[in-house]
Amino acid sequence: MKTTSIITVNFNQPQVTIDFLKSVKQHTSVNEVEVIVVCNGSSEDHGDAYKAVYPGLVYIRSEHNLGFAGGNNLGVEVAKGDFLLLLNNDTEITANLVPVMLAEFEQHPDIGLLSPLILYFDQPEIIQYAGFTKMNYLTCRNKGIGNMETDKGQYNLDSRETGFCHGAAMMCRKKDLEAIGPMAEQFFLYYEELDWCEQFMKAGKKIWFTGKTRIYHKESMSVGKESSIKTYFMTRNRMLFIRRNTGILNTLLFSIYYILFACSKQIIVYLLKGRSDLVKWVCKGITWNFVNSKNSNNLGFKINR
Repeated sequence: MKTTSIITVNFNQPQVTIDFLKSVKQHTSVNEVEVIVVCNGSSEDHGDAYKAVYPGLVYIRSEHNLGFAGGNNLGVEVAKGDFLLLLNNDTEITANLVPVMLAEFEQHPDIGLLSPLILYFDQPEIIQYAGFTKMNYLTCRNKGIGNMETDKGQYNLDSRETGFCHGAAMMCRKKDLEAIGPMAEQFFLYYEELDWCEQFMKAGKKIWFTGKTRIYHKESMSVGKESSIKTYFMTRNRMLFIRRNTGILNTLLFSIYYILFACSKQIIVYLLKGRSDLVKWVCKGITWNFVNSKNSNNLGFKINR
């Protein structure tokens, strides 16, 4: 049997990570998977507690928060599996997750990245993800398929190409990742999985969804619904995504739309909600792209408070 390395990243959520490990232990075999936890700049080291829950765990601790991509990339560097399954630590899996996803790769050799059906943990009858539509690159908008629908088994037999995978659960072949490259760490948070899908598609690989297996996602446990961090990175990275994945003309047209319409509208919404504190983070997100306008392929990040 081909081995699968399950990689998850923890940032100050020890109990959530413990619950994740219990789920993996319950629904997989040690002969089937290698489990890697990356502690991504957490204030406390809970490595011993994780190993007590999951003996044989590969534990990596970074003293600094490297972001979603950076944390996962640390795990990728040590992974020994032929397949890599990146799972959010705020997910819990089901019994057939790994074998079903591996079977999809066997049946469809052109798959590059694969995500399963995702349901909300607190409302397990509600669907979060059953695929994405293609991207409109002029607005950098697409739509979630199945989002907020009641799960009645309507996607259980689905196996199809989709616009993008979901960052909470993505599987790929290790050899494909080695050829295409890891997730871009300059995103730090948000849009990095969409950018990664773009890189796989440019390499001729397909982005795939299967409803034959599922996970449960404890959405929004890591970042608040409307926080300064989320506002900044969502604003900044939407533009960065377009800069990295489209040409000069599209980037120009998008920037005009984005600054004059989308971001202006968002600022008005924040003001009406009494969240004027978030306005500066919209502005900072836009400004970052102009300050770093010469190169979109190797950019660092810094938030000045």
